[in-house]
Order: sequence, then C-alpha cells, then structure tokens
Amino acid sequence: MAADYSDIDIAPFIDHSLLLPTATQQQIEQWCEEADRYHFAAVCIQPTWVRFAAEILHGKQPKVCTVIGFPTGANTSAVKLYEAQEAAENGATELDVVINLGWLKAGKTEEIHREIAAICEETGQVIKVILETNLLTDSEKKLAAEVSMDAGAAFLKTSTGWNGGATPADVKLLKELAKDRIEIKASGGIRNVDQALQLILAGANRLGTSRSVDLLRQRQELTKVK
Repeated sequence: MAADYSDIDIAPFIDHSLLLPTATQQQIEQWCEEADRYHFAAVCIQPTWVRFAAEILHGKQPKVCTVIGFPTGANTSAVKLYEAQEAAENGATELDVVINLGWLKAGKTEEIHREIAAICEETGQVIKVILETNLLTDSEKKLAAEVSMDAGAAFLKTSTGWNGGATPADVKLLKELAKDRIEIKASGGIRNVDQALQLILAGANRLGTSRSVDLLRQRQELTKVK
C-alpha cells in the first residue's frame, strides 16, 4: 500500500526521458509534446535528437536535456567535450555527463575534475554528473560528489539506468554530501508513483524516467482514493 504523502506535484520534478537507441522521430515529437502538456522540467533524449527537440520546444517551458558519454562514461575527454559543445550549440541547455568510472576507481580525481570543469566552462550549461551509484562504494560516491561539485556541476545524478536504478538511500547520501550546494537527480528504475515520491522526500530535485505520464496517472488515482 502506498504511503500517505502530502500533496506533492511530481510533474515539475520530471525529466521526461527517452534514451532508447530505437527511438524514432515520431516518439521524440510525442515526448516533447507531453513534456509541454504536463509541464515537466525537461525532456532527456539522445544527442542526435537535440536540434529537433529544441525546435519543437522553442519558447516553451520544458528544457532540452541530453546525455554525454552515455552510457559508460569511458569516452576520451576530448570526445566528451566535443559532444557537449555540439549539444549546446544544437539547443541543449542541460547535459547529463557520465563520470569516468575507471578513473574514479583508480583515484584519478585530477583527470575527472579537469574533464567535468572543461565541459562546465566551455558550454556554460547546466551539468548533471551521472555517478552510477550502484557500481560505487559509499567512499567512492563521496569522492565523486566532491570532485563534481568542485568542478562546477549543478547536479549529482544517481544513475544511467543501465546498471540498476535510484534508491532513496543513495539520494539521501548524495543530499548529505551536497549540503545544498548543488541539486540531486534520481534516475533509473522509477516505475511507480510510490518510488517517485519516496525519492523526492529523500531529497531529489529531479526525477529521470520514461514512465512520466503513467506516474501522473497513478498520482491522480491515489488522490481519488484519498
């Protein structure tokens, strides 16, 4: 049974995500129209669709978000920077950048800092660093968070969704580490409204999900039940 939550409007928290490699132009258009209709924070799409989405959402509230170095984070820094710059030029105002996990586990914090800082400085856009929390120890999460904040990131993001999803425990941990200096995006495996609300209450400022419209329907049903 779902917990009894206060009247939280989840729509403004949502990055309406469509990152499947099989996504079509028709689906991207649908996602953009839904983001505008339901007042989601952003659409999150693959880089190849950024210009198209930016044209559809020009002058409208939802932001255009894309992913950089997705899903492994193992591209070279030069490739990630070029990808980020091109995305910004094509109209993306939010960039979700996958951290280099190999560097993190090897303690190469200077390299990570240099990479993220360059993307922040050269694009001037909102950078969300994807930590892939399910693959990290708590000490590695802390290290990744500190480096990301020092480099100028605007958000810490839990996961790509390719290696497990967001948990309230990880959101709480990232919230504690951030100390309100930057925001938190929970992403991956958010399939029902109870999960979404738990993540918001844990401290998430954004939710990345492809089930956005279904979550709103579930939320309406909960409200009717009350």
